[in-house]
Amino acid sequence: MDSVFSNVDRAPEDPILGVTVAYNNDPSPSKLNLGVGAYRTEVVSSAYLLSIFVEGKPLVLDVVRRAEQQLVNDPSRVKEYIPIAGLADFNKLSAKLILGADSPAIQESRVATIQCLSGTGSLRVGAEFLKKHYHQSVIFIPKPTWGNHPKVFNLAGLSVEYYRYYDPATRGLDFQGLLEDLGAAPSGAIVLLHACAHNPTGVDPTPEQWEQIRQLIRSKSLLPFFDSAYQGFASGSLDTDAHSVRTFVADGGECLIAQSYAKNMGLYGERVGALSIVCKSADVASKVESQVKLVVRPMYSSPPIHGASIVATILKSSDMYNDWTIELKGMADRIISMRQQLFEALQAKGTPGDWSHIIKQIGMFTFTGLNKEQVAFMTKEYHIYMTSDGRISMAGLSTKTVPHLVDAIHAAVTRVV
Repeated sequence: MDSVFSNVDRAPEDPILGVTVAYNNDPSPSKLNLGVGAYRTEVVSSAYLLSIFVEGKPLVLDVVRRAEQQLVNDPSRVKEYIPIAGLADFNKLSAKLILGADSPAIQESRVATIQCLSGTGSLRVGAEFLKKHYHQSVIFIPKPTWGNHPKVFNLAGLSVEYYRYYDPATRGLDFQGLLEDLGAAPSGAIVLLHACAHNPTGVDPTPEQWEQIRQLIRSKSLLPFFDSAYQGFASGSLDTDAHSVRTFVADGGECLIAQSYAKNMGLYGERVGALSIVCKSADVASKVESQVKLVVRPMYSSPPIHGASIVATILKSSDMYNDWTIELKGMADRIISMRQQLFEALQAKGTPGDWSHIIKQIGMFTFTGLNKEQVAFMTKEYHIYMTSDGRISMAGLSTKTVPHLVDAIHAAVTRVV
């Protein structure tokens, strides 16, 4: 008997998540997954010796385990629905984390913050709100960008255009192209900006370049929409990684910010995020919040309680907050160390090409410059998995696996054109 869904075609694997599927199906003992952006362990115990783990496995932060235990031990906690906007403490503390404790926007109650389903959900809620209430429906996103960005905005009804960002020749920022494309954007267009640790390239503007970008965006009355997925995870400093956002908020203008706690607290599966919309006045912010809640209500009604409670518990406690910053810096430093080790190993092997971009880029990902054919070769011959554009997750690398990756890269660039 035919199904009423017989005409449904099989969808292709997600280009990022599909890498993990292929990796899991590979029986090779030397296989290495550098595709998915999730932190992996390097050593045998954490800084506080509270959790023992095996190298290359997911890490649950000690401070997260302590916060969870505190929540479990609280007999007053229940599992009732939380408000549409989420936990009030979580929202206040999230806005403070990204904007700074002394932000005039917070002090003047000009920020509407809604708890959402991690960074992806925050982007989607923001996009749905803009489609309904903003006068422009075109959004300019960097080329390249995270593969999910165009889908999120397209499905929300926004029209996606691209601005130049990455220069393959220098493996750095195409700053002139960026300025030209944003300068040609229609007045009022939305502009997606990666707050730090650009995904997939790892290439960020300098503070001076950020200032020029800000001036251009404000002069054209463009609306910035920040995706902040890596605050504290890129440089190891929460304040440094929030610089771009705070620069735009300091000028009194409006913007949107999507936050995720997947990376910096390791809460990937808890789906914890926030959408903040910085407005011109407290009255406007209040109205905006009321409309964002109308977006959320028919979408998922209200957000989950557990992950947001973990974040709020950590951010409310000065001791836990300090411990978190130490663990966070440890993760960031390990990724920076992996960059240095990979760069030095490629140099030592005499691999053709200039690999300095590995240590110039920042954050979880490195845009290696390897082409699709070289990536396919490394997967087939060395069982190394990454996205076809040559992006690798530095967090998936360890001191033990650097030599294997270097051998593969060397063979790829010398044998595959």
